[in-house]
Amino acid sequence: MSALAGICGAGVGLGVLLVVAGWRGVGLPHPTRRLNRLKVERANLRIGLAVGAGVVVGAATGWPVGAILAGLAGWGAPGLLGGARRHQAAVGRIEAIAGWAEMLRDTMAGSAGLEQAIIATASLAPLAIRGEVATLAVRLEGERLGPALRAFADDVADPTCDLVVAALVLAAEHQAQRLGELLGSLAAAARDQATMRLRVEAGRARTRTSVKVIVGATGALVLALALFNRSYLSPYDSANGQLVLVLVGGVFAVAFTWLARMTRPVVVDRFLTETPGFAISETTSGIRS
Repeated sequence: MSALAGICGAGVGLGVLLVVAGWRGVGLPHPTRRLNRLKVERANLRIGLAVGAGVVVGAATGWPVGAILAGLAGWGAPGLLGGARRHQAAVGRIEAIAGWAEMLRDTMAGSAGLEQAIIATASLAPLAIRGEVATLAVRLEGERLGPALRAFADDVADPTCDLVVAALVLAAEHQAQRLGELLGSLAAAARDQATMRLRVEAGRARTRTSVKVIVGATGALVLALALFNRSYLSPYDSANGQLVLVLVGGVFAVAFTWLARMTRPVVVDRFLTETPGFAISETTSGIRS
């Protein structure tokens, strides 16, 4: 009977997650855009942890609310306990963009055109963006340079890359002067930004460690009570106890969400979107001078 209640609780928890996802809105990828494998794998990991935690806790305790809370905890665990690897990947991508901009500058200095420089650097681009640059080179075989560069910016999806792409689009469509100098300046600015983010991350690492300690201690306490002092948790077996558990779980969820946000860097919005004509003309109009 308890196993059936656990399965039902896990189903309810999964339903709540789907309702929340539908309420917030889940953007579907454009049919011509390459799927981000890391995002898919991360979503699969979250779903697996949510369903697994809900089933295990529901079967062990027979609490529908406990199964839902466990599912929510499994869904949020990667975001709460992770973060450092994603930050390192973001910094590595910024440095890769800077390196690619310098490659384009040096290649164009050898009397190569912009399209030829992009194709020449496709196999030599930094590893973090090599796949996107290779896709850009393939697109150039059948598309004009401007649309191909805009699609490249959508693939990389980074504000620093938007700056470089805006300069390249301006050079392709409006024949901007001194593009090599501009690419060098953008590369230097990108490296400065990466250095700054590394310094900020050093300070956030302490907060992230504190969050892991708090979450681990809380989880260990609950597990110890469930294993060695089950009678202490027996009041939650009743309907009123489940209502109280909703309140307790909500308080912990709010606290852990707040702690997780303290460890996340501020995300800078992109200015180069799928309809970037106005954005490029307004944002980079001063590059020509």
